[in-house]
Amino acid sequence: MTRRAVCPGSFDPPTYGHLDIFTRASAMFDEVVVAVGVNPSKSKRLFTAEERMEMLTGITAPLGNVRVQGFTGLVTDFCAEIEAQAIVKGLRGAPDLEYEAPMAQMNAHMTGVETVFLLNDPRWAAVSSSLIKEMAHFGGDVSAFLPPDVLARLTKRLAERSE
Repeated sequence: MTRRAVCPGSFDPPTYGHLDIFTRASAMFDEVVVAVGVNPSKSKRLFTAEERMEMLTGITAPLGNVRVQGFTGLVTDFCAEIEAQAIVKGLRGAPDLEYEAPMAQMNAHMTGVETVFLLNDPRWAAVSSSLIKEMAHFGGDVSAFLPPDVLARLTKRLAERSE
């Protein structure tokens, strides 16, 4: 049986913190599916689902057992669809655990899908996509937190929006 895990998220944009979790999960499972939430009602995204999937495919290319796929609806339904046994989530700190633990418990109770929590590398513990977007919007240097292609796309998108 293939040990398959799902790393769900919006990844708007993907950061080195995300890549750290994908890399570590890829060492634990036979296959890791980076699942990009596609929610048409959330119009506040900086990047389209397709753009986020392109960026993720690019940064995960060196990881031979990681693939990127979009999904809608419940992540547990997606896990059942692709026969994944686990959900992998990164935790930056206690607030993330408080937010994620009830969902993980409900998912396990309702569907049997277990959640594996990985603590983020301390270098990325304060990094979130929202914070990166805000810092970049106001001219902050976010290059230490983003893969080069993602940084280029973010810089371009913000320039387009300020015109």
